[in-house]
Amino acid sequence: MEPAPHRPARRRLLTGAAALATSAALTPLTSATAGAAHRRTPPGGTYPPVEWIPASPGNFTTANRPTRYPIETVVVHVTQETYADTLKLFQDPAHKAAAHYVVRSADGYIARCVRERDVAWHAGNWGYNTRSIGIEHEGWIDDPTWFTDPLYEQSALLTAAICDRYRIPKDREHIIGHVEVPGTDHTDPGEFWDWARYLQLVNEVSWQHAG
Repeated sequence: MEPAPHRPARRRLLTGAAALATSAALTPLTSATAGAAHRRTPPGGTYPPVEWIPASPGNFTTANRPTRYPIETVVVHVTQETYADTLKLFQDPAHKAAAHYVVRSADGYIARCVRERDVAWHAGNWGYNTRSIGIEHEGWIDDPTWFTDPLYEQSALLTAAICDRYRIPKDREHIIGHVEVPGTDHTDPGEFWDWARYLQLVNEVSWQHAG
C-alpha cells in the first residue's frame, strides 16, 4: 500500500528487534536450506483460520481462477497502515486497491478480503495481479517491531497452504515482495522483513489435504 503520512504511536512488540534487522530484504533461501527444513502437517483443515471481511467490489475484478488465470505467485506486502484502517480502505470503493488477505501484527489474526478465485488489485501490475495472491501484513517497513512472531508464523501457514493448493514452489522466485513486481514504485516489505526466516517457516509446513 502507499505509505501513510503519519503513523500512530506504537509500543514495542518484540525485544529481539535487532535480530530481525540483520536480514536483507531480498536474500533468497537456497533450495538446500529449504530442503533441510523439518516438514510438519498442520492438524485438520486445509488453511489456517481466517475471517471473511470482504473488500468493496470496486477494488478487485471478479474472475474464475485458476481456470481463467493460473495462480503462480504469492506477493508479500506491508500495509503502512493499521490493520483496522487497512480493512476500511479495502471496503472503500474509491480506494481502487485491495489484497486477498491481511495479517494482524499483534496476534497473526488473518482477514480474507478477496476470494482467491478473483483478481485483487494489489500489485500495481495487471499481469502479476492475475497470477498472484496478495498478502498484506500490518506494519511499517522502517519499524521491524511490527513483524512479530505470530505475524510471521500465521502468514507462513497461509502462504504454505496457498502454495500447496496451487502447486507453487516455495522459493523466492515464487514468493516475492511487492518491491519485486515490475513497474511498481513500492518498496515493501522493506529491509527488515526476514526472508530467510519466512521461507524456512513456509517450507516447514505441508498441507497434505489442500484441494
